[in-house]
Amino acid sequence: MDSAYVAIPDYQSIMLPLLEFAKDQDEHSIREAINHLSNVFKLSEEEQKQLLPSGKQATFDNRVGWAKTYMEKAGLLAKPRRAHFNITSRGLELLATKPTVINSQFLEKYDEFIEFKHVKKSKPETSSTNTSLIETPEEALEAAHQTLKDGLSSELIQTIKKCSPEFFERLIIDLLIKMGYGGSRKEAGQAMGKSGDGGIDGIIKEDRLGLDIIYLQAKRWEGVVGRPEIQKFAGALQGHRARKGVFITTSNYTKEALEYVSQIDSKIILIDGDKLSDLMIEHNVGVTPVSNYEVKNIDSDYFEET
Repeated sequence: MDSAYVAIPDYQSIMLPLLEFAKDQDEHSIREAINHLSNVFKLSEEEQKQLLPSGKQATFDNRVGWAKTYMEKAGLLAKPRRAHFNITSRGLELLATKPTVINSQFLEKYDEFIEFKHVKKSKPETSSTNTSLIETPEEALEAAHQTLKDGLSSELIQTIKKCSPEFFERLIIDLLIKMGYGGSRKEAGQAMGKSGDGGIDGIIKEDRLGLDIIYLQAKRWEGVVGRPEIQKFAGALQGHRARKGVFITTSNYTKEALEYVSQIDSKIILIDGDKLSDLMIEHNVGVTPVSNYEVKNIDSDYFEET
């Protein structure tokens, strides 16, 4: 599990505090519960804002949601209306016994939860692993996706390093065009490798109308790119009275190089091997989609009766 998530309680640790929050028998919104439990677990603002790898939902919000869902399936909580919940008589009876922990294994004492798990799982049970005990289904899915993506990224960079410099230039052209730069491919292709300047490999239009020009430097390097190389590129930009440049490498940059571009007037974007592979994957350059999986939720608005 990523160390960034360690301070955030797993969804099973949230179950008992969530049930205790509902013991007043009032109807509560999920947002009320999230805010209350953030205080219970003393989460920092940064921890509350920590997102899932997809960047589409806060990790803590997701875990509170799944803790609520599991206890609803066990009959401890009820859902009176959209995004709200309250405690059931079963939930009150359980709290009266003063439980010290509530987790998925504990919930298996309820037939409704057993039925829910039986329907939900069409593959062998994997809850014996430590990871599954702390991850919600979304986290497990995204972690698996990230593992596949990391392997693909590494393979991409190794493959690029074996290609010729000419092929690397064409790859950069294809990527920039997919990202919306460069006008036509013919124009972009003519731009690369035609500068003749030691610090610039080519130029490309920032937009299809050519209202601004971006200068490029592309390096298939094994070693780390240092400040001197970036200074040379910045000097070449100044010689052309250029304001924008992109430096692309298959390796990475030194701390000094990164600090340098943040201090100069010219806008220079540094793209390292990891970022290059991420952009190629995102824009389907040099990769082919194999499978697509959609994660869907109930459309509560559809079921609203007027």
